[in-house]
Amino acid sequence: MTEKSEYTGDYPDKTLYLPGPTEVREDVIEAMAEPMFGHRMDRMTDLYTTIVEDTKEFLDTDNDVIVLSASGTEFWEATTLNLVEDDILVPTSGAFSERQANVAERLGKNVDRIEYDWGEAVKPDDIREALEESTEGYDAVGVVMNETSTGVRNPVEEIGDLLGDYPDTFFIVDAISCLGGDFIDIEGHNIDAIFTSTQKAFAMPPGLAVCVVSDAAYDREVEKDSASWYGGFQRCLDYYDRKGQTHSTPAIPLMLAYRKQMKHMLDETHEARDQRHKEMAEYTREWAREHFGLYPEEGYESQTVTCVENTRGINVAETVEQVSEEYDMVFSSGYGDIGEESFRIGHMGEHDLESIKELTDAIEDVADL
Repeated sequence: MTEKSEYTGDYPDKTLYLPGPTEVREDVIEAMAEPMFGHRMDRMTDLYTTIVEDTKEFLDTDNDVIVLSASGTEFWEATTLNLVEDDILVPTSGAFSERQANVAERLGKNVDRIEYDWGEAVKPDDIREALEESTEGYDAVGVVMNETSTGVRNPVEEIGDLLGDYPDTFFIVDAISCLGGDFIDIEGHNIDAIFTSTQKAFAMPPGLAVCVVSDAAYDREVEKDSASWYGGFQRCLDYYDRKGQTHSTPAIPLMLAYRKQMKHMLDETHEARDQRHKEMAEYTREWAREHFGLYPEEGYESQTVTCVENTRGINVAETVEQVSEEYDMVFSSGYGDIGEESFRIGHMGEHDLESIKELTDAIEDVADL
């Protein structure tokens, strides 16, 4: 049994280069300290409508937006319950796509997998082949856009384009570790539901989940006999239309932080934020190729998380710990079974080229590169 380990608050500050949570601006943290107010007051309507409509403006979408107090994992469950009656197709190429498939199975859905080795990317032709060969068809295809465990960025644009030929199959995209740091044209690529967590590329505190929902996805849920209660599209969006609020008590301080950070994101613009993340990713990949190797398949590297292949055989856990102790910088070892075969650098949120170079310099020093 786990024993209590008292939280004291007396810890050194560490700069986070994780695949999330990531660094949060000081004024965004301070925004959470406003006096409390009721979740049914006009002030709450002002707050929630602001963050919803600002998010739509930032993402350049006319689709509906839901912001819930939850982990992004909530929308794995909700999108499956809301859009899948029986059958879903899930290509698996890492820990989180496998988990998405497992969630659907736990919810009683029939899951067909297209299995790839870790580090490989999903191929659109394989999706098309599976759709063409299916006798019953699929209610939905679920794809992880940014496979955090391996640093693979899957070609969701191409997958969405081909799904335009299958109007009865909904497209669900997990963009938890990349939305806000990797530009995606949501409507342009037939995405019916795409979701994220705020502690990743949005560079906000953890605790809020965001989902963008198409009209067709909303209508589909309305037609179903059962759907998610907490994350139901109809329940969330109808309440927003009537009241401009959430149907249940939200994490108000986190939404205050969201409001402040989304203003920063709008000032930067989606395109500029995308370009900054691209520059960080390109530098980190070049550095990795020079000193180690890259774990993801060539041409499918993530724009927000680089998974570095440990070709030198360094002690990854020890290196991570030493960089933390000596430089107060925290990056991540590899995920699960590839923990010592790789390590991961999160270059997302409010990081820039200069701050990423500070981390790679620290790794070079500690690992004696």
